Amino acid sequence: MSPVTVKAAVPPKAILFDLDDTLWPIAPVIAAAETLLHDWLLAHAPRVAQQFSIEALRQARLAMLQQQPAYHGNLIELRRAGLLSAFEAVGEDVALVDTAVQQFLAARHRVTLYDDVLPGLAWMGQRLLVGSISNGNADLEIIGLAQHFRISIAASDFGVAKPDTSIFLAGCQALGVQPHEAVYVGDDLYFDVTGAQDAGMRAVWMNRKGSDAHLAAGVVPDAICANFDELLLWLQAQLAD
Repeated sequence: MSPVTVKAAVPPKAILFDLDDTLWPIAPVIAAAETLLHDWLLAHAPRVAQQFSIEALRQARLAMLQQQPAYHGNLIELRRAGLLSAFEAVGEDVALVDTAVQQFLAARHRVTLYDDVLPGLAWMGQRLLVGSISNGNADLEIIGLAQHFRISIAASDFGVAKPDTSIFLAGCQALGVQPHEAVYVGDDLYFDVTGAQDAGMRAVWMNRKGSDAHLAAGVVPDAICANFDELLLWLQAQLAD
Protein backbone atom coordinates (compact mmCIF):
# COMPACT_ATOMS: atom_id res chain seq x y z
CA MET A 1 0.00 0.00 0.00
CA SER A 2 1.70 3.22 -1.12
CA PRO A 3 1.29 6.30 1.10
CA VAL A 4 -0.88 9.15 -0.11
CA THR A 5 0.86 12.53 -0.25
CA VAL A 6 -0.35 14.70 2.64
CA LYS A 7 -1.16 18.28 1.68
CA ALA A 8 -0.11 21.22 3.81
CA ALA A 9 -2.07 21.31 7.05
CA VAL A 10 -5.27 23.31 6.99
CA PRO A 11 -7.77 23.81 9.81
CA PRO A 12 -9.66 20.53 10.06
CA LYS A 13 -13.29 20.30 9.04
CA ALA A 14 -13.90 16.79 10.36
CA ILE A 15 -12.73 14.42 13.05
CA LEU A 16 -13.24 10.67 13.04
CA PHE A 17 -12.73 8.24 15.90
CA ASP A 18 -11.82 4.71 16.63
CA LEU A 19 -14.13 3.35 19.36
CA ASP A 20 -12.72 0.58 21.57
CA ASP A 21 -9.95 1.84 23.89
CA THR A 22 -10.39 5.34 22.47
CA LEU A 23 -13.84 6.25 23.80
CA TRP A 24 -14.06 3.51 26.43
CA PRO A 25 -11.79 0.78 27.86
CA ILE A 26 -12.61 -2.48 26.10
CA ALA A 27 -10.73 -5.12 28.13
CA PRO A 28 -13.11 -5.14 31.13
CA VAL A 29 -16.11 -5.14 28.80
CA ILE A 30 -14.87 -8.17 26.85
CA ALA A 31 -13.88 -9.97 30.06
CA ALA A 32 -17.37 -9.48 31.50
CA ALA A 33 -19.03 -10.49 28.22
CA GLU A 34 -16.94 -13.64 27.94
CA THR A 35 -17.75 -14.60 31.53
CA LEU A 36 -21.46 -14.10 30.87
CA LEU A 37 -21.20 -16.13 27.67
CA HIS A 38 -19.37 -18.97 29.40
CA ASP A 39 -22.01 -19.05 32.14
CA TRP A 40 -24.67 -19.23 29.43
CA LEU A 41 -22.82 -22.08 27.73
CA LEU A 42 -22.62 -23.95 31.03
CA ALA A 43 -26.41 -23.76 31.31
CA HIS A 44 -27.35 -24.33 27.65
CA ALA A 45 -24.40 -26.11 26.02
CA PRO A 46 -22.62 -27.74 28.95
CA ARG A 47 -20.32 -29.94 26.90
CA VAL A 48 -18.81 -26.85 25.28
CA ALA A 49 -18.31 -25.09 28.62
CA GLN A 50 -16.82 -28.18 30.24
CA GLN A 51 -14.42 -28.86 27.38
CA PHE A 52 -13.43 -25.25 26.60
CA SER A 53 -12.49 -22.65 29.19
CA ILE A 54 -12.73 -18.94 28.37
CA GLU A 55 -8.97 -18.97 27.74
CA ALA A 56 -9.15 -22.06 25.53
CA LEU A 57 -11.85 -20.44 23.38
CA ARG A 58 -9.72 -17.27 23.16
CA GLN A 59 -6.61 -19.16 22.06
CA ALA A 60 -8.60 -21.04 19.43
CA ARG A 61 -9.89 -17.72 18.06
CA LEU A 62 -6.38 -16.25 17.96
CA ALA A 63 -5.13 -19.28 16.04
CA MET A 64 -8.04 -18.93 13.63
CA LEU A 65 -7.30 -15.21 13.20
CA GLN A 66 -3.67 -15.95 12.42
CA GLN A 67 -4.71 -18.43 9.75
CA GLN A 68 -7.44 -16.16 8.36
CA PRO A 69 -6.43 -12.50 8.94
CA ALA A 70 -9.48 -11.29 7.01
CA TYR A 71 -11.36 -11.84 10.29
CA HIS A 72 -9.78 -8.57 11.52
CA GLY A 73 -12.61 -6.89 9.63
CA ASN A 74 -15.37 -8.88 11.33
CA LEU A 75 -14.48 -9.91 14.84
CA ILE A 76 -17.97 -11.09 15.72
CA GLU A 77 -17.84 -13.53 12.82
CA LEU A 78 -14.51 -14.72 14.19
CA ARG A 79 -16.19 -15.34 17.53
CA ARG A 80 -19.10 -17.08 15.81
CA ALA A 81 -16.69 -19.30 13.86
CA GLY A 82 -14.80 -20.14 17.03
CA LEU A 83 -17.98 -21.12 18.82
CA LEU A 84 -19.18 -23.15 15.87
CA SER A 85 -15.92 -25.10 15.87
CA ALA A 86 -16.20 -25.74 19.61
CA PHE A 87 -19.83 -26.85 19.35
CA GLU A 88 -18.98 -29.23 16.52
CA ALA A 89 -15.97 -30.62 18.40
CA VAL A 90 -18.09 -31.80 21.33
CA GLY A 91 -21.31 -32.61 19.47
CA GLU A 92 -23.46 -29.80 20.87
CA ASP A 93 -26.38 -28.41 18.87
CA VAL A 94 -24.90 -25.81 16.50
CA ALA A 95 -28.32 -24.17 16.22
CA LEU A 96 -27.54 -22.60 19.60
CA VAL A 97 -24.49 -20.72 18.29
CA ASP A 98 -26.48 -17.70 17.08
CA THR A 99 -28.13 -17.32 20.48
CA ALA A 100 -24.75 -17.63 22.16
CA VAL A 101 -23.37 -14.84 19.99
CA GLN A 102 -26.34 -12.63 20.85
CA GLN A 103 -25.66 -13.21 24.55
CA PHE A 104 -22.11 -12.01 24.04
CA LEU A 105 -23.12 -9.00 21.94
CA ALA A 106 -25.63 -7.78 24.51
CA ALA A 107 -22.93 -7.75 27.19
CA ARG A 108 -20.33 -6.34 24.81
CA HIS A 109 -22.35 -3.11 24.51
CA ARG A 110 -22.34 -2.41 28.26
CA VAL A 111 -19.45 0.01 28.00
CA THR A 112 -18.39 2.75 30.40
CA LEU A 113 -17.11 5.85 28.63
CA TYR A 114 -13.95 7.56 29.73
CA ASP A 115 -15.05 10.59 31.77
CA ASP A 116 -13.68 13.09 29.26
CA VAL A 117 -15.49 11.70 26.21
CA LEU A 118 -18.98 13.22 26.39
CA PRO A 119 -17.82 16.80 27.13
CA GLY A 120 -15.24 16.45 24.37
CA LEU A 121 -17.72 15.18 21.82
CA ALA A 122 -20.12 18.00 22.69
CA TRP A 123 -17.36 20.58 22.09
CA MET A 124 -16.29 19.01 18.83
CA GLY A 125 -19.82 18.57 17.58
CA GLN A 126 -20.26 22.36 17.60
CA ARG A 127 -17.13 22.95 15.53
CA LEU A 128 -16.44 19.88 13.40
CA LEU A 129 -18.12 17.07 11.52
CA VAL A 130 -17.75 14.02 13.75
CA GLY A 131 -17.65 10.40 12.59
CA SER A 132 -16.33 6.98 13.56
CA ILE A 133 -14.50 4.18 11.80
CA SER A 134 -14.08 0.93 13.69
CA ASN A 135 -12.91 -2.64 13.19
CA GLY A 136 -14.97 -3.66 16.21
CA ASN A 137 -18.60 -4.57 16.76
CA ALA A 138 -19.83 -1.64 18.84
CA ASP A 139 -23.20 -0.23 17.79
CA LEU A 140 -23.41 3.45 18.75
CA GLU A 141 -27.22 3.34 18.68
CA ILE A 142 -27.27 0.61 21.31
CA ILE A 143 -24.62 2.35 23.41
CA GLY A 144 -26.50 5.67 23.19
CA LEU A 145 -23.85 7.74 21.44
CA ALA A 146 -25.18 7.85 17.88
CA GLN A 147 -26.44 11.43 18.23
CA HIS A 148 -22.84 12.65 18.48
CA PHE A 149 -21.77 11.18 15.14
CA ARG A 150 -22.72 12.22 11.62
CA ILE A 151 -21.50 8.89 10.20
CA SER A 152 -20.28 5.57 11.59
CA ILE A 153 -18.49 2.98 9.49
CA ALA A 154 -17.87 -0.56 10.75
CA ALA A 155 -15.38 -2.76 8.93
CA SER A 156 -17.83 -5.67 9.13
CA ASP A 157 -20.34 -3.71 7.03
CA PHE A 158 -17.81 -1.97 4.79
CA GLY A 159 -16.03 -5.19 3.87
CA VAL A 160 -12.50 -3.87 4.44
CA ALA A 161 -10.78 -3.23 7.76
CA LYS A 162 -8.32 -0.68 9.05
CA PRO A 163 -5.48 -0.01 8.26
CA ASP A 164 -6.60 -0.25 4.61
CA THR A 165 -6.79 3.29 3.27
CA SER A 166 -10.14 2.69 1.56
CA ILE A 167 -12.11 2.65 4.81
CA PHE A 168 -10.56 5.96 5.91
CA LEU A 169 -11.24 7.52 2.51
CA ALA A 170 -14.83 6.29 2.70
CA GLY A 171 -15.24 8.07 6.04
CA CYS A 172 -13.96 11.32 4.57
CA GLN A 173 -16.21 10.98 1.55
CA ALA A 174 -19.24 10.30 3.73
CA LEU A 175 -18.57 13.53 5.61
CA GLY A 176 -17.92 15.47 2.40
CA VAL A 177 -14.33 16.41 3.19
CA GLN A 178 -10.93 15.74 1.66
CA PRO A 179 -8.51 13.56 3.66
CA HIS A 180 -6.20 16.49 4.42
CA GLU A 181 -9.21 18.27 5.97
CA ALA A 182 -9.84 15.42 8.42
CA VAL A 183 -8.28 14.12 11.63
CA TYR A 184 -8.45 10.54 12.81
CA VAL A 185 -8.10 9.64 16.49
CA GLY A 186 -7.31 6.14 17.72
CA ASP A 187 -5.33 4.12 20.24
CA ASP A 188 -3.57 1.73 17.84
CA LEU A 189 -0.37 2.86 16.14
CA TYR A 190 -0.73 0.46 13.20
CA PHE A 191 -4.46 0.25 12.53
CA ASP A 192 -5.26 3.85 13.44
CA VAL A 193 -2.26 6.14 13.09
CA THR A 194 -0.43 4.55 10.18
CA GLY A 195 -3.68 3.69 8.39
CA ALA A 196 -5.04 7.23 8.62
CA GLN A 197 -1.76 8.85 7.64
CA ASP A 198 -1.43 6.56 4.63
CA ALA A 199 -4.86 7.81 3.55
CA GLY A 200 -3.66 11.44 3.76
CA MET A 201 -5.31 12.31 7.08
CA ARG A 202 -3.78 13.75 10.19
CA ALA A 203 -3.66 11.11 12.90
CA VAL A 204 -3.79 11.59 16.66
CA TRP A 205 -2.58 8.76 18.86
CA MET A 206 -4.86 8.52 21.89
CA ASN A 207 -2.24 7.23 24.31
CA ARG A 208 -4.03 7.03 27.63
CA LYS A 209 -1.38 4.73 29.17
CA GLY A 210 1.64 6.93 28.55
CA SER A 211 3.31 4.38 26.28
CA ASP A 212 6.39 5.16 24.20
CA ALA A 213 5.70 2.33 21.74
CA HIS A 214 5.70 4.77 18.83
CA LEU A 215 9.44 5.21 19.20
CA ALA A 216 10.29 1.55 18.66
CA ALA A 217 7.62 1.28 15.97
CA GLY A 218 9.00 4.26 14.06
CA VAL A 219 5.54 5.81 13.88
CA VAL A 220 5.22 9.61 14.09
CA PRO A 221 1.66 10.65 14.98
CA ASP A 222 0.59 14.20 14.18
CA ALA A 223 -0.19 14.50 17.87
CA ILE A 224 -0.08 12.31 20.96
CA CYS A 225 -2.81 12.91 23.53
CA ALA A 226 -3.31 11.28 26.91
CA ASN A 227 -6.98 12.24 27.08
CA PHE A 228 -9.70 14.30 25.42
CA ASP A 229 -8.64 17.43 27.30
CA GLU A 230 -5.28 17.33 25.52
CA LEU A 231 -7.04 16.51 22.24
CA LEU A 232 -9.24 19.60 22.58
CA LEU A 233 -6.20 21.80 23.21
CA TRP A 234 -4.53 20.42 20.09
CA LEU A 235 -7.69 20.92 18.04
CA GLN A 236 -8.02 24.50 19.26
CA ALA A 237 -4.52 25.20 17.95
CA GLN A 238 -5.34 23.49 14.63
CA LEU A 239 -8.56 25.43 14.22
CA ALA A 240 -6.78 28.70 14.94
CA ASP A 241 -4.30 28.21 12.08
